[in-house]
Amino acid sequence: MQLTIKEVEYVEKLAQLKLTDQEKEKFTKQLSSILDYVKQLNEVDTKNIEPTNQIIGLENRIREDEIEEKIQTEKLLQCAPNVENGFIKIPSVF
Repeated sequence: MQLTIKEVEYVEKLAQLKLTDQEKEKFTKQLSSILDYVKQLNEVDTKNIEPTNQIIGLENRIREDEIEEKIQTEKLLQCAPNVENGFIKIPSVF
């Protein structure tokens, strides 16, 4: 399927791109090639093939919620480089 420059410009507008004339020519050829390949895939006979959503047998593994010992704030604050009034002090943003 051969695309036109006008169709590539339409895609350019939808994708909010700014393409040069050289890029438009390049993408016209590349997108046409991709569409030709998809056309070939559409011609493959898949009547006797069952739909597949995944092929390696993955399963969801959900773990039980477990209560863990709470980390003590004092231990965490010991790791901070600068602490003031029980909070980690950082440089001002503004």
